[in-house]
Amino acid sequence: MTEKTKRYEEGMATRRKVLGDAHVNRAEAAKTAFDEPYQDLITEAAWGHVWSRDTISKRERSMITLALLAALGNLEEVAMHTRATANTGATRDDIMEAMLHVAIYAGVPRANHAIKIVRETLDAMDKEQAQ
Repeated sequence: MTEKTKRYEEGMATRRKVLGDAHVNRAEAAKTAFDEPYQDLITEAAWGHVWSRDTISKRERSMITLALLAALGNLEEVAMHTRATANTGATRDDIMEAMLHVAIYAGVPRANHAIKIVRETLDAMDKEQAQ
């Protein structure tokens, strides 16, 4: 295990705030010596640098992130970041606005697939909340 930097600690705190303790705990438990350098990198760079900035809100970052993931076809993380909206303040309307931008600027097929994932994730979140 490598020594953790202040930026890493800040990133981990932001990651937990955005994704939730349960998600981060699962990811940390699955971490291996092989992928630890990568996990450190994304915790410092994505969560410690970008997500920890106060220039724009977590809500806005959430919308941007969902739009970029969808536009670039990185759909494997759309569900995770849709779930994170429960912590960032991005609403369902915000998510749809982001997807509308994806449709126009990146293509309807990308938006269509992402919207399907978002809808399934929101439905699952509703069911979990109802229990």
